[in-house]
Amino acid sequence: MRKPYRILLELIGIFLALVWLAPFYLMIVNSLKTKREIFEDTLKPPSTVTFDNYVQAFVEFDFLRTFANSLIITIISVALIIIFSAMGAYALSRAKSRISTIIFFVFVAAMLIPFQSVMIPLITIFGKFEMLNRSGLIFMYLGFGASLSIFLYHGALNSIPRSLDEAATIDGANKFQVFWYIIFPMLKPITVTVAILNTIWIWNDYLLPSLVINKQGMETIPLKMFFFFGEYTKQWHLALAGLTIAIIPVIIAYFFAQREIIKGVSEGAIK
Repeated sequence: MRKPYRILLELIGIFLALVWLAPFYLMIVNSLKTKREIFEDTLKPPSTVTFDNYVQAFVEFDFLRTFANSLIITIISVALIIIFSAMGAYALSRAKSRISTIIFFVFVAAMLIPFQSVMIPLITIFGKFEMLNRSGLIFMYLGFGASLSIFLYHGALNSIPRSLDEAATIDGANKFQVFWYIIFPMLKPITVTVAILNTIWIWNDYLLPSLVINKQGMETIPLKMFFFFGEYTKQWHLALAGLTIAIIPVIIAYFFAQREIIKGVSEGAIK
């Protein structure tokens, strides 16, 4: 017979799961209704399922272009963050000098600086150089994402013995070859962790694109969703259909990559 406290914990878990799933239920169920049905009763399932809302929202949302914008920005930003952060952390971990220690702590301290405190001067400077565009946004993501990524890579590199570097150097490899062919493959768990953290952040970020992207047709999904939801705020059937469409790519990506995500986060934590 199960112990009472275990049954209580399971009941609490089921209750919390239902609370967490409730917004998704309301969003999906009401996105399949007509406008009239939503105002009649938001909780009950639709009497007649209709996908017309999704077709109209897909067109009005300009989903393919918006999805491509988010995908391009996220992939390029994450790739640059991984490459430059791993190389920077490798240089700092192997230098072991006072200057390298100071530089490392500067990166760590940068994580404590809130974005809102540098938001206005940053946008002003980038505006002067005419970089308030997609390229400028990627450059900003590289700058803001490098601190945490270097911190994670630096911790993992400290557990890799220098003897590997020395052995590869004796065999004739230069520093770049040592890093790229020997050290970097050993950082796969941390690389997966860094990729996950930065992908989630960049894909869902609204504030920075709202300040940088000022050209129609270049919006990311969160930014386009804000405009779309505001435009159709009185037409909840379309707004909720657009919101559902916006989260579908994230759900699909998670189901395909959940094994790597769990493995990367757990191994990264052990490192």
